[in-house]
Amino acid sequence: MNPVRSNYANGGSPVRQSLADEFFGGFGRLFDDMGTLSSAPAGMDFYETEDSLVLELAVPGVKSGDIDVNIEGRQLTIRAELPEVAEEGRRYWVRSLPRGAFSRNVRLPAGIDGEGIEARVEAGLLVLRIPKAAEARSRRIEISEG
Repeated sequence: MNPVRSNYANGGSPVRQSLADEFFGGFGRLFDDMGTLSSAPAGMDFYETEDSLVLELAVPGVKSGDIDVNIEGRQLTIRAELPEVAEEGRRYWVRSLPRGAFSRNVRLPAGIDGEGIEARVEAGLLVLRIPKAAEARSRRIEISEG
């Protein structure tokens, strides 16, 4: 589905283009040619705590068994597929839920413990906790009196 323009109504008959469509002409066709985008369907938060990095990725409607998380070196890749739905008998008023396969790549900083990554899905949110390597954690240095 093209996010910029729509030339046909539900029945497949042509509809007058909007003024914006007429002004921008073929610009919307760029989106038709892109195919499936390789990005997450919804938002992502990536933040740091004292002892770890935390990545939270919205994965609405996806079960934990349908998510593939891999790390190679410092490259983290998340792949999943949002299930298609049977469309018989449906006439959409609004259709904006993302469907199909997606992947998200995140370059991790140096100083993480790739072996200790924990992952869980809760309430449509994939949460990855990536521990910092011991040498990357901040620590206070005690200063003694001379």
